[in-house]
Parts: sequence; C-alpha cells; structure tokens
Amino acid sequence: METKRGIQKNMDNLRSKSSIDRTAQCVMQHNRRAILSAAGVGLGAIALESMMAQDRPKPLGMLPEFHVPPRIKNVIFLFMAGGPSQLELFEDKPVLKEYHGKLPPESLTNGRRFAFLPADAKLLGSNRKFERYGQCGMELSSLLPHHQKIVDKVCWLRGMKTDVFNHGPAKLFMNTGFQAPGRPSIGSWVTYGLGSHSESLPGFVVLQSGPRGPRAGNTLWSAGFLPSKFQGVPLRSQGSPILHLENPKGVSGSLQQGFIEATNDMNRLRYAEVSDPEIQTRIAAYETAFRMQTSAPELMRVDQETAETLELYGAEPGKSSFANNCLLARRLVERGVRFVQLYHTDWDHHGGKNADLDDALDKVCLEVDRASTALILDLERRGLLHETLVIWGGEFGRTPMGEPRETTGRDHHVDSFTMWIAGGGIQAGKIHGATDELGFGVTEGLVHVHDLHATLLHLLGIDHQRLTYRFQGRDFRLTDVHGRLVDEILA
Repeated sequence: METKRGIQKNMDNLRSKSSIDRTAQCVMQHNRRAILSAAGVGLGAIALESMMAQDRPKPLGMLPEFHVPPRIKNVIFLFMAGGPSQLELFEDKPVLKEYHGKLPPESLTNGRRFAFLPADAKLLGSNRKFERYGQCGMELSSLLPHHQKIVDKVCWLRGMKTDVFNHGPAKLFMNTGFQAPGRPSIGSWVTYGLGSHSESLPGFVVLQSGPRGPRAGNTLWSAGFLPSKFQGVPLRSQGSPILHLENPKGVSGSLQQGFIEATNDMNRLRYAEVSDPEIQTRIAAYETAFRMQTSAPELMRVDQETAETLELYGAEPGKSSFANNCLLARRLVERGVRFVQLYHTDWDHHGGKNADLDDALDKVCLEVDRASTALILDLERRGLLHETLVIWGGEFGRTPMGEPRETTGRDHHVDSFTMWIAGGGIQAGKIHGATDELGFGVTEGLVHVHDLHATLLHLLGIDHQRLTYRFQGRDFRLTDVHGRLVDEILA
C-alpha cells in the first residue's frame, strides 16, 4: 500500500507540471486500468486494454504512405559472416584451374587492395566439382546439394561488389551502408520507415549461430542515430528467448502490470515536457516485454511443428543451430515481424587450422545448405514467399589467388562475389551478372551494396532517396548519396 501511495504521489507531482490535456489523457488511461483491475483480468488485461484504448495510436513507421506500391511485407537476411567463397560454391572457372599455380596478370592486380596476400600470391583453381542445375542452368558445386532444389526459385546475383575489405568494416557496410559504427542498420531503417505488423514481438529480430558472434557485434543491428526502439532485438534460439523476461519469484502478473502502467504513465508525462524520443523507447520496451512474456515462449515452441517440417529444415527442438534459427525466422514473419536477421559465422577460410577450403568449408556448408533451402520451400508452400524477401550472402567474396598458410585458403575479395535473393517482386530462376574468366572483376550486371539496399527498400514500397533522418545538421539515408534500383531483376 505504501508503495502504491508513493507512486501515486510521484504521478500527482508530475501531473501538476504537465498540461491539462495530457493530465486528462492519463486519468482516462488510469480509469480504464482501474476497470481492468477490478475485473481481475491479470495478465490478460493487456489484450482488453488494447481494444479499449482507442485513443492510443498503433505503433507505425514514420512514412504516412508508401512511396511506390510494395511487393513484400517482410525481410529475412541470412548473413554468412566471414565471406563465402564464390569460387568454391557458385562459379566454376576452368581457366582459373588451367592457370593454377601461376602468377596473375599484373593488369588484373594493379590498383586492387587485398587484406593479407603476399605480392607473389599465385592463382588457385578450385578442386570442387561443379554441375549446372535447373532451367536457368546455375552452376553449383557439390558442397550445396540441397540448393539444387531452389535454383529456379531464386535470383542469383553473380556481380556483387563492395568497397571494404576487412571483416568488421565490411559487415558494417553490408548491414548499415557505412563502414564505421554509428549508422542505423537496414532493419532499423525499415522498421523506422514502416513499423511492424506485430504488436507482441519486436519489429526487428536478430538470431545468431556458429562458434562465435560476428565481428563488429551489436553495431551490426544498432539503430545508430535513430531512436533506439528501432534497434534489432537478439533472441536466443534455446531456453528463454530473452534473459530475465520472466517475472521474479513473488511478483504476480497483476503486481507487474500495475508497476508497468504507473511507470509508463510517468514516462508519458515526462515526455510531454521534454520530448525526448528515448522516453518513448522506454515506454515501448516495457509494453513489448510485457506482451512478449506470452508471445515469446510460444514462438520458441518449434516442437509444435510437424515431424516433416523439422526434417525438412534439419531442426532439433531445444538445440541452438542455424537450422532452428531458419525455422524461427519463418515463425517470426508468420507473426508479423518485419525484419529478421540471421548471422552464421565461420566462413573466413584463409587457410590454416579450422579455416581451410576442405574440411572447414565442408562443415559450414553442411550447417547451412539444408536449412537455407528449406526456408524457401517452406515459405513457398505456406503462401508466404510472395510477401517475403529472403537474402543469402556475406560481406564480400574470396580472391582468385591462394593465401599460403598452414594450408592454402583465399583472401578477402571486394570486386566480385555472389549472393542470392528470392521472394516477392523478384524474378525467379534468373542469373544476373558475370565475372571474368579468372574471377577478378564483374564484366556485366554489377550490383553494388548500395544498389542492393535501394532495391530492398523499393520492394518494401520505399524510395531509398526519400527515407531520410536529420542528424547533426544533414539528412542521412541508408544508401548515403549512392544506390540505384536494380530493375533488371524485378518481376
């Protein structure tokens, strides 16, 4: 009782400093909550309150309307952290094999920058077996047998190019459009612009797998200078999805509800005075966490899936894996989450222990091949692929030259690599772009990282030049002052 009186006293003091209109609005909210409390609704009160609170605006993005007709509602980005080798996975280069062990022509190396290669690095032909699959005739190596099932369901971007050749900055560049921390991630820009369909889960969710986290860490899903309510929310793929989400012992649902409501009322009064957007973030965090106490555990119940679906992904309930995360990604977009980012590490194959192009590459391909394919097939059969964009790829590719370590690997390569995308608005079974005979550079169909971002936003109904945020005296955007729509790949 004394605690409730103290809270009431603080609220009264805040109300005395606020406007009459704002006070009246809080009183109306308090009255609604009193009705719910008297009804003894407890944890279910939040649903009834949402129906009653017609004066409370539904969380939306800042765009009053779409810039262009949207083709998709959601995005799932399967990020292969470390840089998959396109020369072992997606591009058979007979000429590279022919010149294996020879020095590359100076005309192809002059002006190019590499992270670790010695000056006398020699060309390295792949020892992997390639075949063509599907009506599109896409080249795939034996490392990705399950991908054969989706060659005609995705668009292959074989002319990708980036600007940054070290892991942390390159990951930031692919995820935020800039190579240094401080800029908002793609998911943050998207939820800032469009909001989310889900009222019980975050609009931007991050899932991780592999032996370690990605270099650059949580700056990859940061909201940067946007209000922090738009940052990615990492979920754990086993156990409690978010630590400390459950109530402490001795705290009932009704007690927790009263605390959150009183705290948020005080936060709203404070926001009316100072207009600090971080106060809105705190309000949203309390309310989302409250709703997630019910929605998050249900989300994690992958054991509710059929045995056939678990087999399709190779998922094992209760286990932390890329397969489980792919299945969770599908469950998230089903529940209205706007942007889901999966990071899977250990793609950095320079050579040496656990980083070779043989056993180490075999292992990581085995971890992602089946589940990546299953995600496309599962979304399609559930009628979700036409409204979801799935992206697969890393921060850069690998060099045509070998990097001599304990075993031979490949260095980072920014001038050409392969990604694939699938879903609403994208031409399925299309091979876009090509590289030269040795794999140094793009010869046609170049798609820069900024172009990929511009196209992603376009599919969501956003003109990348018009989604901006004023910070430090200038208007920022995801694509900075670059980017073009890659309309050649649009359906």
